[in-house]
Amino acid sequence: MGCVVNGPGEAREADYGIAAGRGIGILFKKGEIVKKVSENSLLEELKKMISEDLENKKIKLFL
Repeated sequence: MGCVVNGPGEAREADYGIAAGRGIGILFKKGEIVKKVSENSLLEELKKMISEDLENKKIKLFL
């Protein structure tokens, strides 16, 4: 979410957030930086992080 300038601030406000630029992406969870990854693996790592929290019942999925 967000661009390289505003993205990190916007991502810190979300339960899960991403910010990327220049080939690197940062994953945020509840305002904290969790991991830096390549842009190519950013979406997969975000999905993995959310799936792990669902499995560990740290979050609930509402549809």
